[in-house]
Amino acid sequence: MIVILSTISFLLTGLFLCVVAFLIIGWNNIKRPTIKPSGFTTKVTVMIAARNEAESIHLTINDILAQDYPKHLLEIIIADDHSTDNTSQIISSYAGSGVKLLQMNEDQPLNSYKKKAIAEAIKLSTGELMVATDADCRMGSKWLSSIVGYYEAEQPYMISSPVSYFEEQSLFERMQALEFYSLIATGGAFIGNGHASTCNGANLAYRKDIFYEVGGFKGIDDLASGDDELLLQKVAARYPGKIGFLKWYDAVVFTHAKHNLSSFLQQRRRWASKSVKYKDKKVVALVVGLWLFNLSVLANLCYGLYDSNYLVVSAIQYLIVFLAELALLVPVTLFFKRLKLIMVLPVSIPLYFVYFVYIGMLGNKGKYHWKGRMVR
Repeated sequence: MIVILSTISFLLTGLFLCVVAFLIIGWNNIKRPTIKPSGFTTKVTVMIAARNEAESIHLTINDILAQDYPKHLLEIIIADDHSTDNTSQIISSYAGSGVKLLQMNEDQPLNSYKKKAIAEAIKLSTGELMVATDADCRMGSKWLSSIVGYYEAEQPYMISSPVSYFEEQSLFERMQALEFYSLIATGGAFIGNGHASTCNGANLAYRKDIFYEVGGFKGIDDLASGDDELLLQKVAARYPGKIGFLKWYDAVVFTHAKHNLSSFLQQRRRWASKSVKYKDKKVVALVVGLWLFNLSVLANLCYGLYDSNYLVVSAIQYLIVFLAELALLVPVTLFFKRLKLIMVLPVSIPLYFVYFVYIGMLGNKGKYHWKGRMVR
């Protein structure tokens, strides 16, 4: 029995190592981008879908208004998604600075409120390039000019740009930040390897005409989430070579980690729910394989209570994961200027095994809470 389970465990471990090697190669394949420094001609629409963001949305708006991008080429549209606080009043107070409020007023329940808000913002927009971010994000003054400079220099149809956590206050938040860098690196690596599959909607840009050409959110609007990855996959299916990852620090947007375990699990469950709509079933199979690998580590640990040989297998798996994650995350954290976060990796890995298995079981089942609503 030990021989069979150990063989399965090491085969799954081999799969894990192949995936990490793929990610390392893909991240390294993303070269220093060509960025046009000035003389911009692209009309840009920055879009935000906001719901109950009164606490911090003014910071995001101020950061966008402080961009060094030409003001006559910038349009800002913020869709208030049925907020129950004074989010809309705060947005309206910036009308004199050119910020447009789009008040959503559907009288029938939807499951995909955010996609509806983004689609309506695009319909209202006058820009050529849509740049989506979130209402709780922060960005430096060169954020927009970096994105447009890359767009005008290399002419991609869609641009996935990096997102980072910041201002962590606890070990739990620092562990989230490190895991989040792994997710961002995964999205970048897949693009670097020519297989665009994942991205983050907090920092995503695409041509308006391409959005309509692929049918917008049609076919993926039955899920609350997926305004980013599922749209990227639609574009990638038609234009596989026209998606870029902007590996440029000035293009980073910053957001906060979740403060408690409940909100963290709800967020990750929402992200996992998108996998049922992935068109590339090879990616789905890969995720299932990684889930089985994490399950094998936990299984070996549990069996180790009765037979110490299983503990040895589990310990070997842990060591392999630690070294592999180290090889991936050192260059990634160096890019984000957060190398010190590597110190939480030994603690993060055991908890990640449990979390990955748990989210994998719940991610595609039933409904969950998001922004005060029950969605699926």
